[in-house]
Amino acid sequence: MLDLSGEAPPAVPWSIGRYDEVRGIYTQDLFATDAAARRCVHMGIDLGAPAGVAVHAFASGEVVRAGVNGQPGDYGPTLVTAHALDGRRLFVLHGHLSAASLSHSPVGRRFERGEVLGWLGTSEENGGWPPHVHVQLAWECPPTADLPGAVTLAEREAARARYPDPRRILGPLYR
Repeated sequence: MLDLSGEAPPAVPWSIGRYDEVRGIYTQDLFATDAAARRCVHMGIDLGAPAGVAVHAFASGEVVRAGVNGQPGDYGPTLVTAHALDGRRLFVLHGHLSAASLSHSPVGRRFERGEVLGWLGTSEENGGWPPHVHVQLAWECPPTADLPGAVTLAEREAARARYPDPRRILGPLYR
């Protein structure tokens, strides 16, 4: 596991960042400048690997949103996919991808389990972070290729209901 409670993410090639984890690494203006309003609770799971590593679909589905979230500290190139899980529609945000991922998986693309959706981006294209994919689930389709990857402590419980633990699709990565 990786400790992300500090002020800077460590630059290690293979890592796992936890869901519902309070982090101290969000210092960009995107996450608020006021300490009381700072978004610090992580709502996804980060899977760190070298830039260019492929991101595969956990199940069949369709790309429903694609875009670039370009602010410093944001997701950079991002895909949102739609799937069926336990009789419900589930949406998965894949953030911090390479720009090539967007042309490989445009909106409307259908895919099967195991197919490549995209690739991890470099820090120059993924919002300034060490290469990783942010995997976040949502019960509702976001209007754009964006979800709040971190929320405030006051929003934490409501966010957990809207954005379930990604281990539902990724498996038991940690306890």
